Amino acid sequence: MAELYLREDIAKLWSDEEACGRARALTGEVYREVVGRRTLRVVLGERVYFAKLHFGVGWGEILKNLVLARLPVIGARNEFKTCRFLEANGVAAPTVAAFGQVGVSPASRFSFVICDALDGYESLEDITERWEQTPPSPFEKRLLTEAVAEFAKTLHQAGVVHRDFYVCHLFAEIEPYARGEVRLAVIDLHRAQIHREIPQRWLLRDLAALLFSTLDLPLDSRAWFRFIRVYRGRPLQEVFAEEGDFWHSVYQRALSLYKKGKRKGLVKGYFHP
Repeated sequence: MAELYLREDIAKLWSDEEACGRARALTGEVYREVVGRRTLRVVLGERVYFAKLHFGVGWGEILKNLVLARLPVIGARNEFKTCRFLEANGVAAPTVAAFGQVGVSPASRFSFVICDALDGYESLEDITERWEQTPPSPFEKRLLTEAVAEFAKTLHQAGVVHRDFYVCHLFAEIEPYARGEVRLAVIDLHRAQIHREIPQRWLLRDLAALLFSTLDLPLDSRAWFRFIRVYRGRPLQEVFAEEGDFWHSVYQRALSLYKKGKRKGLVKGYFHP
């Protein structure tokens, strides 16, 4: 089984017949490498792209995920589909330049997605990392909190749950940010799901992951309440009267993630509930 999409700029460089082979042989700066998957920055022609290559994870990894009631990531097609879906719905995400997959078995199938680099953007993780040396103004904290809430709202209203919804996967356009305007984009969509109506459990997980990833930042409960008000677009009193249990569960799950991260040395430990 083979699928292929090549945008004009990539089609000028690769023929259909050689595309999967050329993708498999790509080299460049490796940003992430895990079992069966590699993400790297590549230069093709005179343009910069990010490529995500999936080499197959094997039946053992697939079965392990199924036993744990998790959906295994078995290829690039999901990211290709989600990026195209978000583009069609006006949500900023990497623009797909090429996609392909070859092979029948989901355990050994090779697939790839190549996207335009987000030039002129910086991750919120890097932006907020500088807050330790240069504390943000109340205006910057409010601006960013409200922008993230609006972006999360737009993403979820489009029917997409990220399933790795941390601040490191949100990017801000640098020049507008310097002028006090936040324009965000989202990356790393290989685990995302598209729903006609998102189940509450998936909304809860996305929102808890986002909150967890901000707990070490110099943000107080007012920022969290502001996020909720903007995300729901209603006064807090109304939101908590109707959805108090849901938001309490979001907070508790974020705390659980933080405690787990603390045990594994994955958080800074600044947050104290």
